[in-house]
Order: sequence, then structure tokens, then C-alpha cells
Amino acid sequence: MTLKADVAATLSAHGVKPTPQRVELGLLLLAGPCHVSADQLLQSLRQSGSRISKATVYNTLNLLSRAGILREVAVHPSRIVYDSTTTAHHHFLDEETGELQDIDPADVELLRLPPLPEGTQASSVEVLIRVRRL
Repeated sequence: MTLKADVAATLSAHGVKPTPQRVELGLLLLAGPCHVSADQLLQSLRQSGSRISKATVYNTLNLLSRAGILREVAVHPSRIVYDSTTTAHHHFLDEETGELQDIDPADVELLRLPPLPEGTQASSVEVLIRVRRL
């Protein structure tokens, strides 16, 4: 099976219609583990000669996140990075470059959480460790 066919199958398996634009984005996002912002993705597409609109990129990223194909990582209130690894894991964030690096969940030990608000349950815990060069 080709990567294009794999991407189309992944989209379909998650209930997302594999349109040509979605498959084109999926080829960049699902070829291997990646952390990419919408702007970085749009820049890559433009460099390859793609004519996909900015709105289509943002709408597709939101759709793929809602479908569970990508994870959104809020690295700043105004900046979201899309992560192609959807299993639970944590990240290092390089504050200078904005680069995210995965941390294996087995390498993080949480001893306790604060009491949760009444009537709620924890659905996930994500650790983001901000680092900077010495």
C-alpha cells in the first residue's frame, strides 16, 4: 500500500472523507511523527507549489484533531502545535526555537493530583516542560 493510500485509509477509518486536500495535508502530517504549527504546514505546502488555502489548512487541522488523528498541544495561548502521535505522552518545549520533543510517559512520575472540582474526573494529564539553552 502506498503512503497516499495509507493516509486515505486512516482518514476514512476515523470518519473523515479523504478529499484531495485532506490527503495532501495527511501526506505531510502522517508520514512519520511530527510537531507542526498551521503556519509551518502552510509554508511547507507553499514551498512545494501547493495552492491549498490557509482556511482549508486550519479547517483540516481542526477536523483531524477532533477526529483523533492529531493532538493539539497548546504551547502558548496564541500558538497551537499539531502532534501526529496521538497516544498519551509529554513534551519538552524549547522556548527559543519553539520545537517540541516527545517525552515517554514512563519517564514522568506524578505522585498526586490536586483535588478535582466536584462532579468531575480527570480525562488526561499532559506535562509540558519548557527548556532554554544555558
